[in-house]
Amino acid sequence: MADTTASGAAAPGEDEGLPELPNIDERRSALSIIRKVGPYLWPADQLWVKYRVVAAVLLLLAAKVASVTTPFFYKGAVDALAPEDAGAGFWLITGAVGLTVAYGGMRLLSVGFNQLRDAVFARVGQRALRKLALTTFQHMHALSLRYHITRKTGGLSRIIERGVKGVEFLLRFLLFSMGPLLLELIMIGAILWWVFDIWYLAVVVVTIGLYIWFTFAVTEWRVRIRRRMNERDTDANQKAIDSLLNYETVKYFSAEQREASRYDNSMRGYETAALQTSYSLAFLNFGQSVLITAGLVGVMVMAAMGVQNGDLTVGDFVMVNAYMIQITMPLNFLGTVYREIRQALVDMGEMFDLLEQPAEVLDKPNAPDLDVSGGALQFNAVDFSYEKDRQILHGLNLTVPAGQTVAVVGPSGSGKSTIGRLLFRFYDVNAGSLTIDGQDVRDVTQSSLRSAIGVVPQDTVLFNDTIGYNISYGRADATRAEVEAAAKAAQIHDFIISLPEGYDTMVGERGLKLSGGEKQRVGIARTLLKNPPILLLDEATSALDTDTERDIQRSLKAMGEGRSVITIAHRLSTVVDADKIVVLVNGHVEEAGTHDELVARDGRYASMWHRQATEEDAA
Repeated sequence: MADTTASGAAAPGEDEGLPELPNIDERRSALSIIRKVGPYLWPADQLWVKYRVVAAVLLLLAAKVASVTTPFFYKGAVDALAPEDAGAGFWLITGAVGLTVAYGGMRLLSVGFNQLRDAVFARVGQRALRKLALTTFQHMHALSLRYHITRKTGGLSRIIERGVKGVEFLLRFLLFSMGPLLLELIMIGAILWWVFDIWYLAVVVVTIGLYIWFTFAVTEWRVRIRRRMNERDTDANQKAIDSLLNYETVKYFSAEQREASRYDNSMRGYETAALQTSYSLAFLNFGQSVLITAGLVGVMVMAAMGVQNGDLTVGDFVMVNAYMIQITMPLNFLGTVYREIRQALVDMGEMFDLLEQPAEVLDKPNAPDLDVSGGALQFNAVDFSYEKDRQILHGLNLTVPAGQTVAVVGPSGSGKSTIGRLLFRFYDVNAGSLTIDGQDVRDVTQSSLRSAIGVVPQDTVLFNDTIGYNISYGRADATRAEVEAAAKAAQIHDFIISLPEGYDTMVGERGLKLSGGEKQRVGIARTLLKNPPILLLDEATSALDTDTERDIQRSLKAMGEGRSVITIAHRLSTVVDADKIVVLVNGHVEEAGTHDELVARDGRYASMWHRQATEEDAA
C-alpha cells in the first residue's frame, strides 16, 4: 500500500532496531533546503510566475472542494433509491438519476481542476528546474581546478542529476500531494463532525495518527539505507565512467574482468540493500493495511448501528464509506511520498552543498578587463604550492618581453606546467605577483585574461562533437572559411576533407576516434583560430611525427610573430630558435639564455642537450 518500488532498505550489518525520526537539526536543514527552492518558484522580478502559482493554488482549492462534496451526491442518490429511509425526502426532489449525473459531474470537476492545475503550474516548475540546473552548472565551472581534480566527475554529475530530480519530485508531491492531502483530511474531518458526531472524527483522527506514525517510523528506517544505496550507486557509476573513459588502458592490460569485478562489487551492496527493501516493504504494507482496515471497520460499524437505530440513512452509511475510501487512497501512497521527499531533500542537500562550495579564485569587485598592449609577462618572486607541505615554485623570477618567445625546459616535477596554470589563473600565487603589461592578473577579470591567452596543451582533449565544432571552439563566431584556414595552417585540412563527412565528422568521447597527432593538430587549429596576443605551448608537438612536427613548428613560429610566447618543452630541438631559454629546476630558474649561450656555458642545459642528441642518434 505504501510503496510500489523496492528502493531503500537496511544495509547488511546495520542496526535494525527502532528507527529514528529526523532530529531537530535535520528538520531545520530540510526547511533550509525548501527555503532555497522558494526564490525559484516565487521570483521577485517575474510577475507571470507569481500569477501562475496563485492560479494553481486556487485550482487546487477548487479541486478539493469538488472532491469532498462528491460523496454528498452519492448519499443523495442512494437515499433517493430508498425513499422509505428517514430523511430521504429532500433527495427525492432531485431524483436518483439527476443525483447520479451530478455525482459524476463533481468527480469530473475534481479531476479537471487537478489537471488544469498541473498544466498551469507545469511552466513554473520547468522554469525552476532549468534555472536551478543552470545555476549549478555555472557554479561548477566557477569552482577552482583544485576542486575538480580532487572530485570524481561521474560522482559530481550524479549528484547534480539527483538534485535536480529531487527538486522536481518536491515540487510535484510536496506542493500537490502532501499539502492537498492535509487540506482534504481537514475538510473531511470537519464534515464528519458536522454531519455525524465527534466520535466519527475521533476514530478517523486516531486511525490517521497511528497510520502516519507507523508509516513515518518504518519509512525513516528505510531512508537511512537509501543514503547508503546512493553512495553505492554513485560509486558504481563512477567506476563505470572511469573504466569506459580509460577503455584503451583496460584493453592494454587485458583488465576487462578486473573492471567487471570492481563494478560488480559495487553493485552487490546495492543488490543486497534492494532485497532487504522488498522485505521491509511487505512489513510496511501489511501494517498499514491493518491500521486502515481497523479504522474503516470501526467507522462503518458505528454507521451501521446508526442506520439500525434509525438515526442515519443508508445513504449516510454509503457516504461514510466513501469518505473513508477517499481518505485511505491518498494515505496508501504516504509512505512512498514521505520516503521520496526525505530522499529528495537528501539529494537536494548534496546539490546545494555544491552550490555553497566557495570558489577559490574570484574576480575582485568591479575588476577591469585586461588591457593587452604588448603582452609582456612578468613573474616576480613567485612562490606557489598545491599543498602546504610541497612547495612547487620558489621565488620564481621570469620575464617574457612583448613579442618574444621564451622556452621553459627542465626535468619532470620542476614546475613547468604550473607556470601555465598560474598564467591562466587556475590558481593564485602564494607570494609575489604575475603581471601582464604591468597589470596583476589578480586585479583583472578572469574572462578577459583567458581570452587573451591561447594554449596548445600536451594532451588535447576534444568534445564529443564534430571536428568543425572542436576547431571553432577557439572562436564561436568564426566563419567556415576561417575554420578551414586555421585547419590548413595546422596541417590537418587535407586529412579532414579526406573523411567521408569532412568537417562534420564526429570525433568520439574525448576525441578517441582520432590519433594523438590528429587531436593535437585540431588543438593547434583552434588556438590558431582564437588568434590571441599571448601563446602558451605546452609540449604542443609532442604527439607528432618528425616531418609533421617540422611543418607545425613553422606554423607555430609564424603564428608567434609579434606575440608573446611561452613554450614548455621536453624535446629541446623544438626550442633552439627561442629568444630565450629558461632552465627550471626545483621551482627556480637555474640557467637562462639563448640556445648557443647555454650550450657554451656547459651547464645543465648543455648536459640535457647532449644527452638528447645522443638518444636521437641512437634511435
